[in-house]
Amino acid sequence: MLHLENMIFTDQGIVLFRQDFREADRLISLYTLQHGRINLRLPGVNRAKGKLKAFSEPFCCATYRIYARSGSVLGTVTGGKTESIFPHIRQDLKRMNLALHFCELMMRLTPQHQPSPQKYRLLLQALTELEYAAPTPAFAPAFTLRLMAAAGFGLDHPVLQITPQFWKRMHEDAFSSLQFSTAEELLSVSKCREVCRRFLNQYVAYPLHTLKPFELSAEDLADVKPAPHPAKETPAAELALQTA
Repeated sequence: MLHLENMIFTDQGIVLFRQDFREADRLISLYTLQHGRINLRLPGVNRAKGKLKAFSEPFCCATYRIYARSGSVLGTVTGGKTESIFPHIRQDLKRMNLALHFCELMMRLTPQHQPSPQKYRLLLQALTELEYAAPTPAFAPAFTLRLMAAAGFGLDHPVLQITPQFWKRMHEDAFSSLQFSTAEELLSVSKCREVCRRFLNQYVAYPLHTLKPFELSAEDLADVKPAPHPAKETPAAELALQTA
């Protein structure tokens, strides 16, 4: 896993993905604060008396105690302390699907064993705000744009004639404050979503399982006029926005 000598360490992490393994174990992909994305095994959690089952649930945030054996690609979770399981998200299907979408994006767009506190805090912020505020149409594209920037794929300037002020809000404002209602604002949200779609088409090898539920609804776009033909972009922006 870390290619070091046998060691035990603790780290804060958020579960991105889980999978049953053998008869009673589970495997998880965990995005951690200090070690980036790592793969771990939780032994025996599928048994009736499994004590670590909560630590393997998607988007669970906890401090994990991990044993890493020299030469192994998998660490083993031996204990920990739960920080939050985000109960309000789990009680609402739309919020839960959006949280799973954020986790899948982190899973697909982050390399293993490369720490990025910025990405960890971005995911934690999104889940925390989603726990206490209902999702808006801008929530998903705002998260994707910020993850793109943190991963080195962000655009220096807005494209598709999105105004600099709106572009800045999508990158900097609290997710829960991104509530838009005018036709112009909803059109800009739609353009941001198109930027994200083109990026994912180019850089993600196969479709995201969680992407479809977060399109703007017909009601959201009822008063939105078609976007004018975009002005000529810079070569760098044209490359980033090339449709796969």
